[in-house]
Amino acid sequence: MSAPTDTITQAAPTGVEPPARGRESRSAAVLALARFEARELLLQIPVLLFLVLYVGYAGWRLFIGGDGMDDFPVLQDTDRATQPTPLLLAVAVFSCVNRAVLRSRRQSTDQHFDILPMEPWRRTVAHALSVLPLGAITALVVGFQFTWAALKPGAVGHGSPAELVVGPLLVLLAGVLGVLLARVIPVGFVAPPFVIGGFVLTTLVSAATQGKHWVSWLGPVVVEEGADPFPSELLGRPAAWHALYLTGLTVLLLCLAVLVSGGRTRLVTSVTVLALAATAVGVAGQSPDEPASLIAARTKASVSPQKEQTCVRYGRSTYCAFPEWTGRTADWAEAVDRIQSRAGGSAGGERLTVRQRIDARYGLQSDAAISPSTTPGHVTVGTSWGGNRLPEFAVGVASVLVAGTEDTADNMCDARVVTTMWLALSTQPDPMKSLRDVRLDDSIEGSAVALAPTTSLPMSARQTTVVRELLQKPHYSVAAKVKAHWSELTSAKTTTSRVAELLDVPAGGKGTAADSGSGSCGEE
Repeated sequence: MSAPTDTITQAAPTGVEPPARGRESRSAAVLALARFEARELLLQIPVLLFLVLYVGYAGWRLFIGGDGMDDFPVLQDTDRATQPTPLLLAVAVFSCVNRAVLRSRRQSTDQHFDILPMEPWRRTVAHALSVLPLGAITALVVGFQFTWAALKPGAVGHGSPAELVVGPLLVLLAGVLGVLLARVIPVGFVAPPFVIGGFVLTTLVSAATQGKHWVSWLGPVVVEEGADPFPSELLGRPAAWHALYLTGLTVLLLCLAVLVSGGRTRLVTSVTVLALAATAVGVAGQSPDEPASLIAARTKASVSPQKEQTCVRYGRSTYCAFPEWTGRTADWAEAVDRIQSRAGGSAGGERLTVRQRIDARYGLQSDAAISPSTTPGHVTVGTSWGGNRLPEFAVGVASVLVAGTEDTADNMCDARVVTTMWLALSTQPDPMKSLRDVRLDDSIEGSAVALAPTTSLPMSARQTTVVRELLQKPHYSVAAKVKAHWSELTSAKTTTSRVAELLDVPAGGKGTAADSGSGSCGEE
């Protein structure tokens, strides 16, 4: 008699087995594919290269680069400055995502997908989700850039979250567009011509419409730079509407890619309608031109800034600034005190009014010059600070102390230029570097134009030589002679040779008409 054996009973397959985890398993499969594609995308050479360049450039700007004005950021300009840099990364993402979607076609494996449980439209969603890590990295870089600027002691103004999200949205939009293009035109080498064609078309449309407001804002990035920083309330940028437009457009393109791939479900259709509505609302909100109230406010701030400003007093002088810049008046006062301490005569104790001025009437892209003030003792300061703006402001202060008004200093080309330039630049930490920075051609030899907030001082080669010699001498020895001969050094009749003689430096070079005693401004 044989021993009993265990019997294993197994049901025969019916051929209609239910999915193991149903909808959850399909969602998990989509996420798994998205993680795989995200890892592959990050390893693509163009994406990796431009990502390293993007992060490296942002770090260089924060820790090493900059022109000195980065130490005194205006936050309503800082947020916009984060937008153009991710553009090259977005182009790389667009091309590589497009290539990733077409990988199966290139490798002739499309037919194998027919036996897989994942539908083509779910694979489309996975490819779109693979861009999220790059969008998150961009958001981290943008957030770090803005936070770093906002924490600086010299930061002023207010940033806008709607401006800050443009960079990350640009990367997401590029990735989704790459997916859609691969589904609509499944050709391997279509992405580069598409990028070039898009650039050419954008340029032609902009030229044909002469940069109209509503056309410009259809682009993903609208920086609008050129003018000095404006107060926040004068920007007039429809940043929130533009963020809504980019968000809606990104979701809309994703829905179109899913629909093209066969995902015609009720949910996808509903999301498509909502995305289309959000895009249309965003376009409608950002399209109107600048309202009359904004134009009036800009005109008022440009023509009558005193009605919008807060004034504080430091020592003998008064400093007036727009509300967001009131914390910077102490820096202006420190610069003025240093300059006045080396002036002679009544200029050393003159009561100055330093007023912040802008010309916002022509918009954010217009670098309009500010007209010199005709009021005695009034000095103009701009909304930018740091870098070259410091010696330029010093030249503006010194020119008013020497000439009396900015308007008079604007026509000053005689020997008073020497007194003005020494008075301004000898107070700087590095006078010779400041001389180079303040001159239009960045030189310290020959004739050139020295810049100030509202005026420009033409410097002859001979005047440049005298100023350079003075800046190389100890300032305390020159200051005593400047104070002793202040009346003659600030006279329009004094020649450059006489200035050099009074201050005990070699004049050098051939004399000018002014040096001959005529008092006119002649050429060498």
